[in-house]
Amino acid sequence: MQPTDKELLIACRNGDQASWEALVNRYQRLIYAIPRRAGLDEEQAGDVFQEVFVTLFQKLDDISEPDRLHAWLVTAARRKTWRLLMKERSFKRGGAADDESDEIALAMIPDKTPLPDETMVRLEEQHRIRQAFSGLDDRCQKLLGLLYYQPEPPSYAEIAEDFGTSEGSIGPTRARCLKKLLRLLEK
Repeated sequence: MQPTDKELLIACRNGDQASWEALVNRYQRLIYAIPRRAGLDEEQAGDVFQEVFVTLFQKLDDISEPDRLHAWLVTAARRKTWRLLMKERSFKRGGAADDESDEIALAMIPDKTPLPDETMVRLEEQHRIRQAFSGLDDRCQKLLGLLYYQPEPPSYAEIAEDFGTSEGSIGPTRARCLKKLLRLLEK
């Protein structure tokens, strides 16, 4: 089972490098997508991404609600995106931006963050899947965990070696495990 944001954050505070990497992997697409959706190029989005995670690292001990890390990261990415947009805008105009235009620009940054009810539905679905997943036998949990819960899933050859079976049996075993998972979800 995947650790929660709170568990990862606490482990990061204790210097656990693997937890830091897991946290970055969990949120890298989201944090990179925010400046890209706002119209920044890849390099600028990379700068925002780096700044967000540097700030997170610097403030690990200051985050008072670790279970709200997702919201903290989204807010940080939007603010850093906004600042970069304002800096560019000011540079193009040859002067400083005023507060009113700053507020208008901030309001114009697209926000595709799900609405609270959409988030609740997604969380409930994830909870149902986690419950059903925990009802699977160890072999299915391990196989599906390798295939679907890793940022870079191993090849079938690697999985077959780990399981001590043939590479050709991984696909059918995966299909059986997914059917078992589906049956558990339907209950």
